[in-house]
Amino acid sequence: MSRFVLDNSVVMAWYFEDEANDFTAAILQSLASSEALVPTIWPLEVANVLLVGERRGRSTEARTSRFIALLDALPIRVDAATSQHALSGILMLAHEQRLSAYDAAYLELSMREGVSLATQDQALRRAAEACGVGLLVA
Repeated sequence: MSRFVLDNSVVMAWYFEDEANDFTAAILQSLASSEALVPTIWPLEVANVLLVGERRGRSTEARTSRFIALLDALPIRVDAATSQHALSGILMLAHEQRLSAYDAAYLELSMREGVSLATQDQALRRAAEACGVGLLVA
């Protein structure tokens, strides 16, 4: 089974239809035969985006619950070692690539695991390219 790192920018496009595109649909489809890796911050990022979406009237609690059930059914593995790298590799990458620590966590995980990255974030894409990390494309 192939593996890749999945950035939250792709995941949330599955939830908000106005952010969906062919790339995000292809990534979701690829999970039928692949496993996605995410850093330990990912569940908090998802929860926050869902909560803000509800508060801004873009969604409802019922829809959020259905989406969480979908995520739970997908082969998404949370990397338990992310926090061990937060004050070293992740912080260093954030400095070097001018990323947030959150975005650098996805990049560091891709580098550490030697797998490609799926993201819609342009700054993260540029940093991945600069670091020699492969990017998934539609």
